[in-house]
Amino acid sequence: MNAISVRNLSKAFGKKRALDNVSIDIAKGEMVALIGASGSGKSTLLRHICGLETGQSGSSTIEIFGAGLQANGRLSNGARDLRRNIGVIFQQFNLVGRLSVLSNVLVGNLGRIPVWRGTLGLFSSEEKRLAREALAKVGIPEVAWQRASTLSGGQQQRAAIARTLVQRANILLADEPIASLDPSSARRVMEVLAGVNRENGITCVVSLHQVEYARRYCPRTIALKDGRVVFDGPSTMLTHKTLVELYGSNSEELILPEAVPDFVPDYTQPEPATAKSPDLAPAFA
Repeated sequence: MNAISVRNLSKAFGKKRALDNVSIDIAKGEMVALIGASGSGKSTLLRHICGLETGQSGSSTIEIFGAGLQANGRLSNGARDLRRNIGVIFQQFNLVGRLSVLSNVLVGNLGRIPVWRGTLGLFSSEEKRLAREALAKVGIPEVAWQRASTLSGGQQQRAAIARTLVQRANILLADEPIASLDPSSARRVMEVLAGVNRENGITCVVSLHQVEYARRYCPRTIALKDGRVVFDGPSTMLTHKTLVELYGSNSEELILPEAVPDFVPDYTQPEPATAKSPDLAPAFA
């Protein structure tokens, strides 16, 4: 079964055609890069897949694991439930700086617990344990009790990934998650995403400007230009000619190093001992 199926999706903003009859299928458990120049439609496509935008009326449809998310320009009645299975990571991290990292990760539970508990910041001991486990999974268990504002950019992005693990999302959409990071942090974040895909079987679609990361970490690449799919195939098949057509002959994106990732997180390390918090104690204290 496909995790994501998009058919005949078009979207215009005024006279600008952001998506032009896009049709793609992404299988369960795939890790796919979405590339293209600025304005090519990458972010718009991701926003449609997670239900934040609806396509133009007509024959367009989006299905998540075979269930309709939207059709004919309208969200389906079951869209809210489907959204719970889709985790979204943005370039801006979207963490609350004054709260602890653990509190930010626990926010991933909000779609699955009563509203009153989420409002009061009341999470069970088991939910907190799973949140700490998620932080260990992405390689930063030691920062659980730090304020989110004290983390580096790469650490904040890994905390955002941990939040989607707590959400128990089956699909992870990452919209340029490494655009604002230095090369070392970018490699770490991409390796964590690849590990989540590999170890948890989560379907990952990662929007990237940096073509070399698509080749290193994503077996399949989909390229957009002017809202249309112009390439869909193995990332190793990205050629200089393809990239010139996408980015222009003078673009720095034409660099395609053959190096392999130099960071491999150790997921086997136990998380550090932490003070036991009482069941349903406020996490936002």
